[in-house]
This record gives sequence, C-alpha cells and structure tokens, in this order.
Amino acid sequence: MRVMKWSMIALAVAAGTSQFAVASSQDDSKGFFGDQSLKLKTRMEYMNRDYKNGVSNPSSGTSGYRQDTGVSQLLNYESGFTQGTVGFGLDAMAMGSVKLDGGSGRRGNGLFANDSDGNPEKSQGKLGGAVKFRLSDTVLKYGQQFVASPVFATDDSRLLPEVATGTLITSKEIKGLELNAGRFTSLSKQTGMGRDSIGGLPDENGNGGKGLTNINIFGASYAFTDNFTGAVAASDADDYFKKYYVNLNYTLPIAENQSLNFDLNGYKTKGESRGDLVDAIGDGTLGVDNNLWSLAAAYSLGAHKFTVAYQQSSGDNAYYYGVDGNSTIFVSNSIQISDFVGREEKSWQARYDLNMATYGVPGLSFMTRYVKGDNINVANAGEGKEYEWNLESKYVVQEGPAKDLSFRVRYANYRSNQAYSGYSPDLYDTRLIVEYPLNIL
Repeated sequence: MRVMKWSMIALAVAAGTSQFAVASSQDDSKGFFGDQSLKLKTRMEYMNRDYKNGVSNPSSGTSGYRQDTGVSQLLNYESGFTQGTVGFGLDAMAMGSVKLDGGSGRRGNGLFANDSDGNPEKSQGKLGGAVKFRLSDTVLKYGQQFVASPVFATDDSRLLPEVATGTLITSKEIKGLELNAGRFTSLSKQTGMGRDSIGGLPDENGNGGKGLTNINIFGASYAFTDNFTGAVAASDADDYFKKYYVNLNYTLPIAENQSLNFDLNGYKTKGESRGDLVDAIGDGTLGVDNNLWSLAAAYSLGAHKFTVAYQQSSGDNAYYYGVDGNSTIFVSNSIQISDFVGREEKSWQARYDLNMATYGVPGLSFMTRYVKGDNINVANAGEGKEYEWNLESKYVVQEGPAKDLSFRVRYANYRSNQAYSGYSPDLYDTRLIVEYPLNIL
C-alpha cells in the first residue's frame, strides 16, 4: 500500500507539473520590455511618541517625547523575462528620504539614522538590484530584494524599507501550491544606506550583538479549497536560532455578506544559550527557546468585522526576532507598539473594523483594538502586565488624478506595570502617513 500510495502521489505531481507547464508563465512571456513595470511610491510620515510619567526620551535622554517628519520615495523597476525556455530579467530599486522636522533632542523614532554628532541625518538613500531567471512557473532571484516570509520578513513600517541581499526561489508549478527556498547574507536596516547586516540581538549592556551571517529559509503554502489554506516555514539563522512556523486559515461562509474566519499561527524557536543575549527574565537564563502561538476568530457582517484573539508565549525566554527581519512575527497580537511575546505571557485581543463603502464612502475605513497581556515571568519583580489600545483610520482616493492617494492616521496608548516597565515606558504614539503610489510603466 505504501508503494502504491507514493506512486500515486508522484504521478499526481508529475501530471500537475505537466498540466501547468503547458500554460506556464514563461510560455506567456512578452519579453524583457514587454512585461516591464516602473513604479514610484512617495510617502510622508509624521511620528510622535510622547512618554508619560516623567520618563525621558530613551534615545536622547532629554525631552519626554520623540518627533520626526520626513518624505521618502521608492522607485522600483521590474523587467519582464526574455522569451525562450529559460527567461532572464533584471530588477532595480532606488530610494531616498529627506528630513522635514526632528532635532537631536527628539530623535529615536527610527525614521532617520544619526550622524557622527548624534543628530538625525538630513537625507539618506540607497540603491539595489537583482538578476532573475524563470523556468516554467519557477523563478530564481539573486540580489537586493524585499522578502515576506513568516521566518524572514523585511520591514516597511517607517520611511524606507529594510532590504535583504541573497537568493530566493519561488515555485508555483502546481495549482494552489507555492514553494519558497532562499539563502540571505545581509539585511540593511531601514535607516541604513549600505548593505551591512542589521545589528544582532543586544547584549547585557544594551549594545548590538553580532550581526546576521547567513540565514536559510524554506516555506510552503497550499490552498486546499477556496476557503481553507495552510502554510509551513522554517529558517536557520547562523549563530542564533532555528525557527519553525505553521499557519491554518479557514473562512466559513454563513450568508451573503456574512462569514466567520479562523486564523491559527504558531512559532517554535530553538537555539543555544549565548552570553551576548539580553536576559529578559533577569535570572541568568540566556536561552532563546520559545513557543509562540495565536488563534483569532473574525466575524464579518456587511461593513462590520468583529475579531477576538488569544496569544500565548512560553519557553526559556521571550520570542526573539529582528536579526531575521523586523517584520518576522506573524501572530495576532503583534500590533503598533507591543508584540505581547514576553516569557510565559498570555494575551487577549478585541478588535472592531468598519468599512464605510457600505455607507456611501468607498475608500474610508476605521479600526480599533484593545490587547491585554499578563502572566509575564519577570524574575525578582513579580508578574508583568501590559495593555495597548489602538485607533486607526484610512482613506484611499478612489478615482481621478489622485487615484490611490491614501491618508492614514494611527494612534496607540501603551501601558505596563512596574514589573514590566523595562520593556517600554508608558507612551502615546501618533502617526500620520500619506502615501501615493504611481505606475509610470
């Protein structure tokens, strides 16, 4: 039976591959210039963090708030693939930002790098490029690129995005199945202008540890049905840890404009104890072993969506990420300020979304959510607790010369008790983001 079973699987895979190779993306190629695109994204961001209870700015040690404003532009060119069995193409990117406001006494929001005198840079920029090859529906890309894997994800939450350097293979040979494998050797931070590795995990003095040397990643996602998908991923970051990820997402249609969605995410991190890692617990435990999972249920009814979520972290320490990309945390309660991933932390979320298109204002949406975390294991300090409330509104222009121009306001109120105050001081976080994407080619 086992031989027959595997023979049938092999036959199905071969048949699927043959079926979709006949009408593959490469067969439909219009050539290097025929499928090219050139896009320009302009972003203006204002960000203010107001620290309460007399806490000074942790970055400057002076005033109790951080405030920056800047404008960035990201020009992204993607060629098509040359025709033939194996297609060849090139991608290129150019990006830069200019500071509009923000002095040395208010620095620290991550919008700009600091110069040698500790003042925010007035401007910054970087270039990048990649070569790519396509065979059937499989693409190999090497060079500078943006990555969105659950175990290695570049961050785009400030003016400029992180940029990874390495090789990524993406295969979509079988309908519904996507496979990814890659090896990356550096990750420039959002304010970095070179290709140096992003700083490693901080040591006990708060200084950056050893940067990323290499990271290998693998991922697979499959659409079992139109309403049920699953994904797995794994990574091995040299000298740091190994990560494993799983996701299951199911949507249950109930009636017209009414559905129930379930989203399960889980991480398992394993690594050796290291002397240069922060001991987040304070009891000398320096391991990075951690289990983190979340389950969210969202009920949609016309313009309204109501979400509840539960998340739990356990293991030797908190969940670590950053050296593998500052967006490498695909769980429900990772929100504007906190990720709610402390050691042994349990957290709950309640969220409400409103789409105003139903009420005659297409493009306008609102969101509010509240997350509370407790049971955090903090040595010699008792139980750590934290909570965060977010409020957000976004409007996207639907037509006319300014089509796709968006305005977004984000607000967060974060608080923690004395036992967990070392994670972040109490603060208010306000952001205004204006973005305009333009398709030039």
